Amino acid sequence: MDIGTTIIIEVTSEESGERIDALLARVLPELSRSAIQRLLETGNISLAGGEIPRKNYRARVGDTFSVTLPPVTESTLTPEDIPLDIVYEDADVVAVNKRRGMVVHPAPGHAGGTLVNALLKHCGESIAGVGGEKRPGIVHRIDKDTSGLLLCAKNDFAHHVLSGQLKNHEISRIYEGIAVGGFREDSGTVDAPIGRHPTQRKKMAVTATHSRPAVTHWEVITRYPGYTHIRCALETGRTHQIRVHMAHIGHPLLGDAVYGRKKPELGLEGQCLHARELKFTHPRMGERIQLTTELPGYFVAVLERLGRK
Repeated sequence: MDIGTTIIIEVTSEESGERIDALLARVLPELSRSAIQRLLETGNISLAGGEIPRKNYRARVGDTFSVTLPPVTESTLTPEDIPLDIVYEDADVVAVNKRRGMVVHPAPGHAGGTLVNALLKHCGESIAGVGGEKRPGIVHRIDKDTSGLLLCAKNDFAHHVLSGQLKNHEISRIYEGIAVGGFREDSGTVDAPIGRHPTQRKKMAVTATHSRPAVTHWEVITRYPGYTHIRCALETGRTHQIRVHMAHIGHPLLGDAVYGRKKPELGLEGQCLHARELKFTHPRMGERIQLTTELPGYFVAVLERLGRK
């Protein structure tokens, strides 16, 4: 989410008739519906021509909305006593098993309650300036509704080394998800560049325009009627990569209203995706560290509904 910029969103025929607050909360998944409503109230969302719509405004085909995201100020980065599931920690790094629904760093509508706020409390003031004042300690990100392992640096040395490993594809990240439909093959690779969607600024897409290489390796874990439990290994780390690639090959993730089916399925809202395994080289000791988490309760509940034995 680029803070302090303006995002232009044009309404498509599929979105016509949808309430503007619901539509924008769906295409801007890092903002909650209440956050969208606050932006409407403060005039940060407008139609072409300058009209400020009400939150119950029904979108029409061809409507163009300008969404201005107010900057996050340093004062919003306050330590908060929020419980964290710490999987690994030493003087240089801390790995957290992020719960589903938790935002990683402050953004409009999420000035508090984020992983960064929790890290500032857990690690103390020493982490405050690591990696930038708005995202202290964060080495890589995962989406709000994606759960699982996230690696953070506790000092500038560790952040520099781990960021280099991430850039050179030396950090291994394995995810598990539930995809819609059945796969003919047992495994495969999606090698397709990802860039910004041509008309929806927040949405990513497989495109040859202003894109970057993106490679996802996938394999089937278990097949269920209408759905498939899969494992995905990231070779690159583009925004929404697994979600975009799975949708691109016709198997969007269960619950992903941005890239898949628009209505909730199996009682799930938000993509069913969990960062389960993480491997990295310790920045100071040089040894390879492998971390693994169990599937969270929401994920297990879905598998049981599908018929897991």
